[in-house]
Amino acid sequence: METPLQTDHDIRQRIWVELQRATHDRHHEWRTPVLATVGADGLPGARTVVLRHADVKSASLAFYTDSRSPKVAELVAAPHASFVFWSKRLSWQLRVRAHMTVQTSGPQVNEVWERMRQSPAAGDYLAAAAPGALLAGASEPPAPAGLQHHLAIVTAQVLAIDWLELARAGHRRAVLTATSFEWRVP
Repeated sequence: METPLQTDHDIRQRIWVELQRATHDRHHEWRTPVLATVGADGLPGARTVVLRHADVKSASLAFYTDSRSPKVAELVAAPHASFVFWSKRLSWQLRVRAHMTVQTSGPQVNEVWERMRQSPAAGDYLAAAAPGALLAGASEPPAPAGLQHHLAIVTAQVLAIDWLELARAGHRRAVLTATSFEWRVP
């Protein structure tokens, strides 16, 4: 059994180590967090995304999506969102509030596309129809992939992390920002 983390520095460091691990370990429980946004109708929307990048120095997270997906329009209209991460192994929940930016073109998008264009995932960004679009017929297969990719990089500038540790000896909670660490009632 692991020794409980005691200092704010240890907790902050371990959170970012785990987030960074999740970007390259397909089995890490934090690889697929839930992202919650505000929809065009003003109601909350939540979906699972794949964490692709975590940078402790810039306090940012990133994932990829189809630029035509509803979440892109939602994030452009209301650029704040929350992630929820759960790890059974750690008995930790993270709720991350962030300011979101969407890149649909430029050198970084081109670089990511060049890395993934020959992978099976490339088809996710080449579909002729936007994600969630109504199919013409219920038994009709999706249209063949096009030549123009629709890859977007969504970057989350972390504003605050609400860390909750569930333990038999007692739960612990803290809220972390770039400049503060506050213990809270679990």
